[in-house]
Order: sequence, then structure tokens, then C-alpha cells
Amino acid sequence: MPLDDAALPGAIELAVEAPADPERLIPHILERYHETHRREFPEAVRLARKVEAVHAGDADCPAGLADHLALMSDDLEGHQQKEERVLFPMILGGFGPTAGFPIRRMMAEHEDVEAQLAVLRELTRDFTPPADACRTWRALNDACRKIHDDLVEHMRLENEVLFAPFLG
Repeated sequence: MPLDDAALPGAIELAVEAPADPERLIPHILERYHETHRREFPEAVRLARKVEAVHAGDADCPAGLADHLALMSDDLEGHQQKEERVLFPMILGGFGPTAGFPIRRMMAEHEDVEAQLAVLRELTRDFTPPADACRTWRALNDACRKIHDDLVEHMRLENEVLFAPFLG
């Protein structure tokens, strides 16, 4: 089901091919992914809290989803701060070849995000609300799918395009 832009304003973005060189890729990552995550996680948490409150007695209710999204958001913010304050300036400053340890640390944290994404898929039943789900529940699932897809692409760009040349 396509994302309902009325339910989640600003969430639909046209796909933009990412540049390969760090001087252009890092600003792309910051704008397209870091800032997008910062905008979209709070809305997803809000939607999840509403769905969990309204549908608490429903067996299909994604119990624990709001807390999981909040945890993901907090972890992601810490991760992004490390990239923004330490790793990205190292790479842009020409120290990428000596950034092996911080790069490997970020990649290890990406593995943690992959585990969190697996829980997200489980809690949302692969982003599939019940057939009779309300509009809010459907918007929640759409928001979670977008968060998932954005994080997968964000990590791919960093691991395969930005970080790989510095790991030899």
C-alpha cells in the first residue's frame, strides 16, 4: 500500500541517486537520512502510542512498538552524532585511510540496527495491519515501512559506498 501523504506529511520523497565521492555523499547522507530520521521517528512513536492506547485489547495490537521505536530513535541519534562529530569530519579532512577503527565501530552498530529492524518487522507483522485497521494504524505501518527502508538504504550507502574504500 503506498504511503498516504495526508497521514504523514513530508514523508514521500523522490528517489535521488546518491553521489559516490565523500565530499558529496556525506552531505547527501546528512540531509536525506539523518535529518529525515530525526523528523520521522517522533511521528512514528506518536502514532504507535496512539494505536497501542486505542487498540490495547486487540490481539493484533503491536504492543511494545512505541517503546521499540523510541529505543531505535535514541540509539540512532547517538550513532548519528558519532558520525557527524567524529567520523565524517575525519573522512572529509582527508583522514579516512586512518579511520578504520571508527568505521568498523559504525558498521558494528549497523548490525545492531539490523537486529532492531528485524524486531520492527515482527512487531508490525511485516508492515501489514489487520484488514479492518483504522487509518492511524495504517499510517503507522506505512511510517514503519519507510523508516525500515530508509535505514536499510542509509546503512548500505555508508557500508558499501562511503566506508568500503577506507577498509582496504
